[in-house]
Amino acid sequence: MPFDPQLQELYDRRAAQGVRPLYTMTLDEARAADLAAIQADSGTPEPVGSVVDESMPGPGGPLPVRIYRPDVKGPLPVLVYFFGGGWTLGSLETGDAICRSLTNAVGCVTVAVGYRLAPENKFPAAPDDCFAGVRWAVEHAGRFGGDSTSVAVGGDSAGGNLAAAVTLMARESGGPDLLAQVLVYPNTDHLADTPSLRDNTDPLLFNAKSVQWYWDNYLASPEDGGNPLVSPLRAHDHSGLPPALVITAEYDPLRDEGEQYAELLRAAGVPVESTRYQGVAHGFFAMAGSLDAGRRAVDQAAGYLRAAFADAATRG
Repeated sequence: MPFDPQLQELYDRRAAQGVRPLYTMTLDEARAADLAAIQADSGTPEPVGSVVDESMPGPGGPLPVRIYRPDVKGPLPVLVYFFGGGWTLGSLETGDAICRSLTNAVGCVTVAVGYRLAPENKFPAAPDDCFAGVRWAVEHAGRFGGDSTSVAVGGDSAGGNLAAAVTLMARESGGPDLLAQVLVYPNTDHLADTPSLRDNTDPLLFNAKSVQWYWDNYLASPEDGGNPLVSPLRAHDHSGLPPALVITAEYDPLRDEGEQYAELLRAAGVPVESTRYQGVAHGFFAMAGSLDAGRRAVDQAAGYLRAAFADAATRG
């Protein structure tokens, strides 16, 4: 189908402005441009009850964390969220608008983890940091009004990849128990050779070259690509993982591998909801201020998490 009309407007504006692909920039330029674009399209950040920046001990040194609380009495369920950016770009500011919206709409405490970026810190720094962040959130939940027995993870793009990796790490480590995972257009397979990867080559959008650039930054060697914490699709066993919501976009090179991951989880007995948003491209989830589809997707994620937390509370 054609582009969503709102995406078409953004696309035409990018074309008129001669926007350069991030992979043609220096690392500093790409990081600044990525954040500027996200902040321009995410809308006015929603006010929440409180936002507190802290530091937690990480595997490679202190890591920043940001804790969002709604103006609601606790204890509240906890969402640990990982921002996107191809493991190369991004920061706590990148996911700020998303975290605020989810905090309010779900009625949860949201803990955003500032994991280390590549290429300065290659795999496995990011998943190690994110898993440490989940453990920290569980351990400290009571201090910020959270319920340590009601925890979910989520993320978009590389953040979705890291959320999936964390569920594998938690299962193999015997905990912490996670109630749900929200995976928004996640990378799931370093060796993907899918129609969506081959078809999405437009330099004005996230494309196949973008994907390769991020992989090249993230991996110390191609052999690391077979690790299930890099490529969750290639894990030998997907049973016993938390129920999942998988959101994909029609014009996204990662579309097919995200949907393949949803099918693998479903085949392993994991409850899965999977939605492809038509007419939009990778990144739309962070563009709720410019794309109605982005707002609908955030609302869907919030509804999914509300239901997951409510179901767990009912079951005791």
